[in-house]
Amino acid sequence: MEAANPNPTVVLHACLGVGHLIPMVELAKLFLLRGVPVVIAVPTPPASTADFFSSTASAVAGLEAANPSIAFHHLPPPDYPDPDPHPFLQMLDLLRLTVPSLLAFLRSLPSVAALVLDLFCIDSLDAAAQTGVPAYIYYTSSAGDLAAFLHLPRHFATTEGSFRDMGKAPLGFPGVPPIPASDMPHTVMDRADPICTIRIGHYGRIPEARGVLVNTYEWLEARAVGALREGVCVPGRPTPPVYCIGPLIVSDSAAAQGERHACLSWLDAQPERSVVFLCFGSMGAVSAAELKEIAHGLENSGHRFLWVVRTPPADPAKFFLPRPEPDLDALLPEGFTERTRDRGMVLKMWAPQVEVLRHAATGAFVTHCGWNSVLEAASAGVPMLCWPQYAEQRLNKVFVVDEMKVGVVMEGYDEELVRAEEVERKVRLVMESEEGEKLRERLALAKEKAAEALADGGPSRMALAEFLKHSKLST
Repeated sequence: MEAANPNPTVVLHACLGVGHLIPMVELAKLFLLRGVPVVIAVPTPPASTADFFSSTASAVAGLEAANPSIAFHHLPPPDYPDPDPHPFLQMLDLLRLTVPSLLAFLRSLPSVAALVLDLFCIDSLDAAAQTGVPAYIYYTSSAGDLAAFLHLPRHFATTEGSFRDMGKAPLGFPGVPPIPASDMPHTVMDRADPICTIRIGHYGRIPEARGVLVNTYEWLEARAVGALREGVCVPGRPTPPVYCIGPLIVSDSAAAQGERHACLSWLDAQPERSVVFLCFGSMGAVSAAELKEIAHGLENSGHRFLWVVRTPPADPAKFFLPRPEPDLDALLPEGFTERTRDRGMVLKMWAPQVEVLRHAATGAFVTHCGWNSVLEAASAGVPMLCWPQYAEQRLNKVFVVDEMKVGVVMEGYDEELVRAEEVERKVRLVMESEEGEKLRERLALAKEKAAEALADGGPSRMALAEFLKHSKLST
């Protein structure tokens, strides 16, 4: 009988999406710090899908170059001659068609201790089953999202109608506050939509995993985590163990590689907690009309600001496609830059978000509520002004405002336009009012609890140790 490999490998199977890849890289770092060999298996889009995945390829290359200690394995591109015209279905097809390549890769390794999947890669549970490799899911969004999504198969099996026809009627799921139907992700809005059928199937398969790693910390989402551990999210079926191992975000050392960004020097010259930071993520973008509304709102508020502007997408449904640098003269109101020169800075496309949020001058964060951004803000102790856009961001908005109580809503996010008056009103509320002061007190505690979670012996470190023991990666 062949001797067991003393150093079995953990294979992480990543989804195509910057917001999913970055937490997967951070998870790989955790394993390496504990002496666990790890490799990230990345799907390779075929040439037929180049239009949709060109930006992802460059993001993967950047992460690979920035993390030489982490092994990346590029799975060969599947045969996909006739891609679905819908970009989301195209991504799901690509991940499903990659399963045979992942299976071959698992079989090629001397010893595999575990396969850790992104939720979008859930079809790869089949590869794990065929090889006898224990499979776990790494959930890169909130525990609240997970609690709601685990319950969705039951909801759809016991109700009729679609969320899209329910307006803002509140939905009840275990462990989370009432969610307006209009705040559910677009992928589950219409039960007759094939995308909805696929996603409900995905959520229904989560209990097949041996466990679920969640990029959160228990204090931030105690009620949702409690519901998950009590098993009430999946009635009549065992829920796998849940391990809260976050917040996993880009470390200071990683963010500080290279020359210091000019915006940080600008922040150095601003008073403490005086700057409103506006950034809508790697794919987020507001319309040209809303850019002008934001500009007027910021100008009228009188507050300092650091604003990342991206070119609005030509087709809002294709927000994920690469865009050219913005023409600020064309997009912003005439004279805006000159009038606000002494108290504002506008950046094109990107800013070092983690460093900006951790800077003492940053006092508020206008965010799209992507989960990485929520964790970064909570860990830095910065109140959020929530302007959700796509995917699960509207759900995160509900949790940030109603459950965690670490942010406020930019009203109008679900209508045609967020008005300048609303931007001014909410900036003033967070920066000037007693309610804003209460938010800052709450965020100071969130920051403290995030640090405690990641400290030696802290809840997230203990959860990771428990996972390693459960998966027989440690004794």
